[in-house]
Amino acid sequence: MLRGIEQRLERVFEGVFGRAFRTNVQPVELARKLAKEMDEHRSTSVTRVYVPNEYTIYLSPGDREQFEGYENSLVSELEEYLSEHASRESYALLTPPRILFETDEDLGVGEFGIATRMAQYGRQAGEEEPAEVPSPGATMVYKPRTQPTEAASAVDLGVEREVAVLSWSGGRRVLDQQRSVLGRSRDADVRIEDPNVSRRHAEIVQEGSTFWLVDLGSTNGTEVDGRRVQRVRLADGSRFTIGETTVTFSTERE
Repeated sequence: MLRGIEQRLERVFEGVFGRAFRTNVQPVELARKLAKEMDEHRSTSVTRVYVPNEYTIYLSPGDREQFEGYENSLVSELEEYLSEHASRESYALLTPPRILFETDEDLGVGEFGIATRMAQYGRQAGEEEPAEVPSPGATMVYKPRTQPTEAASAVDLGVEREVAVLSWSGGRRVLDQQRSVLGRSRDADVRIEDPNVSRRHAEIVQEGSTFWLVDLGSTNGTEVDGRRVQRVRLADGSRFTIGETTVTFSTERE
């Protein structure tokens, strides 16, 4: 059944539209990565394995434009694909899968991000509650391994996931949440053992494919290039200082 839906996705955008898509995001690749995100965001309850029911796909302006006039059809196909995948894996959903498209100016052509959420739109009487309803996870950004060519096909197009990483002397942490608090506290998402760092010193916030460093009213402040900042956008290789610790922000591909 899943293969049949994949074939329909390929057929819908063949012909005159297929040539345009060969340098853009492929619909069949979106389907496969959505299923991957579903698998990786499972939440085990007493008797069920819940998975996210809401998926937001972030596209570059160029990729979003390619779907103009066909977006509703694509959304329906992707939602059906996720429903079949959940059924095959015996996953539980709070509601049928819901797909949302958003445009992200920071993404390049061929790149896309996926954010998942377990959203309760209304529960039926007698329906079991999941053990926990997670908050939105980090947006996973997928980029082509190589620049696609006109000869590339949907099956041949290799796409890998990009993750954000913080590293400092004696420490390294992959950011797997939309908000990650840095501080000295044991409850901090990224714990930095520096007496000059506040218990909740700063946080990294992900908005689409963009990451921001935000000071949380720390005692000694957060510095970038020797000046204090309250909120600053991070790029691959950005360095900032909290307390006496210099932290490097980078992105890596899996």
